[in-house]
Amino acid sequence: MKAFVRLFFKTLRLLLGPVMRMWEVASRPKAVVRAPALQAQIDAQCRDLVLYQFKTCPFCIKVRKEMHRLSLNIERRDAQKEGEHRAALVLGLGQPKVPCLRITDTAGNSQWLVESAAINAYLRGRFGGVV
Repeated sequence: MKAFVRLFFKTLRLLLGPVMRMWEVASRPKAVVRAPALQAQIDAQCRDLVLYQFKTCPFCIKVRKEMHRLSLNIERRDAQKEGEHRAALVLGLGQPKVPCLRITDTAGNSQWLVESAAINAYLRGRFGGVV
C-alpha cells in the first residue's frame, strides 16, 4: 500500500510539475526597476541569502514570485533530492523543510527562516522600501 501511495504522488508530481512551472512564469508579478547603482547594492546584500527549495512546491513558488517582484538575485538550491544541498539544509535546520531562507550575517553566523509567509515578510521588510 505504501509503495502504491508513493507511486501515485510521484506520478502526480511528474504530471503537474511542468504545469506548475509554466503557471509560475506566466503569473509572475511585474519586477521592481531600480537605478543600476542601487540594484548593485541590493545584489551585494543578496549574496548573504540562500533559498533552499523544491522546484514544484507551491510555497516555494510563492517565495520565488516575491523574489522576482522585488528583483532579488538570491541563490536558489534544490533540496528535493539527496545530495549536498539537502544535507546542508538538514544540518542547519534539522529537517528538510522548504522553503527555507538561510541568512548569513557579516560574522558568518547563519539564521534559518522557514515558512513562505515569514520569508516573504522578511524580504519585503528588508528590500521592499528600497526602490
